[in-house]
Amino acid sequence: MEALHGFFLTSPFPLITTPSAPSKRRRCRLRDRPFSVEAVQPEIRVCTNRTCRKQGSFQTLEILSGLAPPNVAVKPCGCLGKCGAGPNLAVLPDGVIVGHCGTAARAAEVMLGLISAGEGSDSYDAKKSLDALALRKRAEVEFEKQNFTEAELLLSQAIELKPLGGVHVIYKCRSVVRLALGKYSGALEDAREALALAPEYAEAYLCQGDAFLELKQFDSAEKSYLASIDIDPSIPRSKSFKARIAKLEEKVAVANNL
Repeated sequence: MEALHGFFLTSPFPLITTPSAPSKRRRCRLRDRPFSVEAVQPEIRVCTNRTCRKQGSFQTLEILSGLAPPNVAVKPCGCLGKCGAGPNLAVLPDGVIVGHCGTAARAAEVMLGLISAGEGSDSYDAKKSLDALALRKRAEVEFEKQNFTEAELLLSQAIELKPLGGVHVIYKCRSVVRLALGKYSGALEDAREALALAPEYAEAYLCQGDAFLELKQFDSAEKSYLASIDIDPSIPRSKSFKARIAKLEEKVAVANNL
């Protein structure tokens, strides 16, 4: 489980990798062009330029990323104007600039507003969504302490809250926890739930492959790992992926010699 443990700590639970501060040369030009440009999916861009950064925009970016459903992209960007009235966001494709988004409640309100036109959105609760996010972060701490049973319980509670987004990540995280507990069928079920919500979620394919591997379904494990590469071609360069393949080859060799 060593390779799995390393992968879990670097991938499933952190809400977002804090980006480096954008330089002036990379400054976002959203103000300089119309917002009528078609967007592939709804998107929230968070200013991480100097002034907004001092006002807590990285925390806002982290929360929005944790609350986002699979069809909503959350990205950092440069200055959006209105400096001093931040943290500022741009909501695409409408091009609405939202200021003073410096609290978790405000971030949840923005995300809820973005998906409010979706079917069944009335059933979402911003507070419950933030509570689910907090439970997920607590589960990270418990996993680091190897309190796997407690981590599983916390993630199950987060799922029961039915947050407005991030559910696919919670299922993926619980899949990893259940693998650590030896609950391989449950881990496989959770990985499939994550993929049902987010079919292009490469990490869920890795979790699915891990579950198949422990269940000795080696062909299915290989197919899942290959599916993750189709989505993210950089995956084979990671040490955790190389460890997965080595483990798969070892188990296949043992099975062939029986």
